[in-house]
Amino acid sequence: MNEEEQMASHKWHAIECNNLAWGLSGNSSRTAEEDAQMLAAAHASAFHWAIAGTGVHVARAQMIVAHVNALLGYGQVALAAAHECRETLAAEDVPDWEAAFIEAIHAHAHHAAGEMDHFVETHAKAVELGAAIVEEEDRKVFDATFAGIPKP
Repeated sequence: MNEEEQMASHKWHAIECNNLAWGLSGNSSRTAEEDAQMLAAAHASAFHWAIAGTGVHVARAQMIVAHVNALLGYGQVALAAAHECRETLAAEDVPDWEAAFIEAIHAHAHHAAGEMDHFVETHAKAVELGAAIVEEEDRKVFDATFAGIPKP
């Protein structure tokens, strides 16, 4: 396999693992086996994007790593990934839905880490940004994910 084929393979795996992790994260009745698969898929996506992606891809992969780890109660890992995601994407011109997701996932990470003051602050910002999403379909996707994040 040449280098171009290797990069294409890494990209394919990054996308597939990302989609699997997001899909499993939306299932509130996951089994322990599905939790393990979701966690592995999120981290595998980040691994493959680190090889084949841009800084933005890597930051977006950290978003799913943060989300999954927060869902599973791994607060410090979630928070580290959420910070990395936010720091990288803060320099980018992200769409409205992505800005809302960044704050929502960050809020969830703060909650999982037991940082309630920061949780309340970032949750409020996520509510504000979520309400500002222009496209209805984007807002529906955001709302479905945000509904799984604890409320203050």
